[in-house]
Amino acid sequence: MKIMIGNDHGGFRLKGYIVAYLKEKGHEVEDIGCFSEEVVRYPVFASRVAQAVSGGLCRGILICSTGIGMSIMANRHKGVRASLCTSTYMGRMTRAHNDSNLLCLGGRITGEFEAIDIVEAWLETPYEGGRHDISLGLLREAEESLCRREEP
Repeated sequence: MKIMIGNDHGGFRLKGYIVAYLKEKGHEVEDIGCFSEEVVRYPVFASRVAQAVSGGLCRGILICSTGIGMSIMANRHKGVRASLCTSTYMGRMTRAHNDSNLLCLGGRITGEFEAIDIVEAWLETPYEGGRHDISLGLLREAEESLCRREEP
């Protein structure tokens, strides 16, 4: 599976552990930066990854200090279901129930071992479909109407 990963300065350290894990598991990883702890602006990196995910080219992982900013920016892109996860349970459930295609993590709030567990759960859990398709359909309808500036 191809995974595009991006971060800002607050996610730089955690990204190193996650990239190593992904490569060890045989995933194709495209790291779009940033590549240091020098201050950068997270929306740039979030948009690059979210655009690729929106186009169906890959799944994505974004990391900033808390994961909040990255998730806000990523979810502005059509078809992106970015999920900020702070536990393995959240990583599993967002795939099973929400068919999440972009995972957001907090580099300064989630330790490396927990982050790896979250990534593993997120990657290995399949979408359940069934009753959850109704909610995803409603999300798509809302996205379409909001893009036309109509009330959902």
